[in-house]
Formats: sequence, C-alpha cells, structure tokens
Amino acid sequence: MLIVARAPGRAGIIGNPTDGYGGAVLACSIENTASATIEPADKLILQNSRGSVVLQRTSDFTSRGDYFDIPRAVLRCLNLEQLRAKITIHTTVPEQAGLAGSTAVIAAVLSALLAFTGRSYHKYQLAELNRTIELNYLNNHCGYQDAYMTTFGGLNYMDFRGKEHYQELHLEQYATVEPLHSFCSELPFVIAHTGVQHHSGSFHRPLRERWLKGEPQVVKGYREIAEIAREGKKALLNRDWPRLGFLMNENHRIQDALSFSGEQNNYMIKVARENGALGAKLAGAGGGGTIIALTLDPSRTRQALERAGATAFVNLDPGSPGVTVTRLEQAPSPLKNIRSTPSAAPLPQGQS
Repeated sequence: MLIVARAPGRAGIIGNPTDGYGGAVLACSIENTASATIEPADKLILQNSRGSVVLQRTSDFTSRGDYFDIPRAVLRCLNLEQLRAKITIHTTVPEQAGLAGSTAVIAAVLSALLAFTGRSYHKYQLAELNRTIELNYLNNHCGYQDAYMTTFGGLNYMDFRGKEHYQELHLEQYATVEPLHSFCSELPFVIAHTGVQHHSGSFHRPLRERWLKGEPQVVKGYREIAEIAREGKKALLNRDWPRLGFLMNENHRIQDALSFSGEQNNYMIKVARENGALGAKLAGAGGGGTIIALTLDPSRTRQALERAGATAFVNLDPGSPGVTVTRLEQAPSPLKNIRSTPSAAPLPQGQS
C-alpha cells in the first residue's frame, strides 16, 4: 500500500491572530502544498530534500531541532515507534513565511500515517489532533486557524468561540468552519513574502502570556479584531472591497500596536498601500513572514512590492479541498508487532 497525502498552506485575510483567543478569522488556502508519501520498508526511514534518517532507538524519536522533528512528533503522538515504512516529505510552501508551512506538513504526515495504519478520523478530529501535535509535541504556541485551514482547505470564515483556553484534546470543542468559496471564487489579493523568516511560536508566546495575565490592551485589542473579522466576512460576501480594505488596515493597526510586526513587514505594507492596495496586513504571525494586500490594481501593487524586496509571491486557492489522501497500490501491513487499529479509533489524548 502506497499512500500519498497532500495539504495546503494558508493566508489569513482578516481576524488573525484571534484564533487562539476565542475570536474569528477569515482565511484562504494557497496553491502551495506539503505532501507525505508512505511506503512499506524493512525499517523506519524519514526522507526529504535535505537527506534522510533512520529511526531505530527510542532516543531517535525525540526532537533534534532539524527538519525531521515534525514526523518524529506525529509518530510519537500516534505511538508508532515500531512502524516499518519509508516516509518521504516534500513541500512547496515557503519556509517560516507565516503561511502555515509546518502545519501543512503535520497535516500531510498525520493523514498519511492514519491511512497507512487503517485509522479513520473526520476532519474536525484531524484538525484538533494536528494542533495538539504542534502545541504539545513540537512546543509551538499557535492558534487553531492553521490546523483547521490545512485540513479543511478553501476559503473559510472560522469562529473559535469557546476555544480561548487550551484544553486536553478530548475536552476541546470543535471550531465553526463556514466555507465561502462558492460565493466568492475570485479574490483581489496579492500575497508577498518579505524574505524574512520567523518562528510563529516565538511571536505568539509573549502575547499569550500577556493575554492570560489579563492585560487590558491585549484583551480589548483581540476583542476588537474578532469583531473586525465578523464585519470582514460581510464585506467580502458583498464584494465591498473598500470596506474590507479598511478593516484589514484596522486589523493591522491594532495588532502592530500590541506587538511590533517587523520592520520589513511594515515597510512592505506601507508600499502596498501607496501603490494601489486598499488594505494590507500580515498574512500570518509577525517578526517576518508574508503580507497580504487587497488591490484592484494587482500589477502595480506587485511590481512595487518586488522593488521593495519581496522574494516570492503565492496565489490563493479558494477551491482547495484541504488535506487529501490517495492510495496508489496495495502492500503488506506496515506494522511490525503492532496490532492493527480499527477505523474511527479514539483520538490520542493530548498533553497538558
């Protein structure tokens, strides 16, 4: 049995980063994806464009700070240390660009492993398990937007009320995911990578600590951004681009006041607004990454961003199906000395 799973990256249009604070987010998949291919082997092999590694001892599954930490974490979470298979990972999502690249890899590896071992979960379970792995096994402080977007795909309005306090996996409520691509399949956005890499956990953790302490500015700011996202949904559905652009600018103003978004980010947002963009903001976390600009003159805006130092542009994919799994052929069981897990098995319990 050869399994191929694929999951998209995403760009946050409006509402981020309130997905970790009981807020709301409007986001869209991008064309760039991560994939994981699993095939039977006589040992457990991890492979990507940078090389390969064989996992044999218990210590081999601990995080090493390298490009194989994600599959190590997924394998630990699923208790698959005795798996015998070759896992090949490939991604076209720009690295550490604020486009959910690492979460897309988790989604692909997780979905491929579950299919390879005969387990079946629905997408809400997959999204929650994805985030549990990122938070508890990779120690990356993050909201829920990335996990839900890489799993569900498309253009979605997502409501995360009731999910502001991180809980054990079996206690987490499911987010509300409202697909909007059938109402608005063509979107007037330019998405540009600044060339500055970042780690979203290092950006989110200080804000999380300030919010948990009840800092009035943070609590009030995130309540306002969540309301902005709800207004943004209406503006998008009505194709009221000036209104949506204004709301995007407000989103960025509030967030930048709470935590500086990064010199290059703010410079490129300014350039976009001065060259045709009605609104511009971060597409993900700050400190580096990617900006998203709403523009009715995309050629002018893009050329200006190129001159400002944009290193890459990505395209939205509102019709993306999210994570997909393809079975290419049949093969013997990939497990050695492990009893097969039935479909719809209970989810692994998350850690505190």
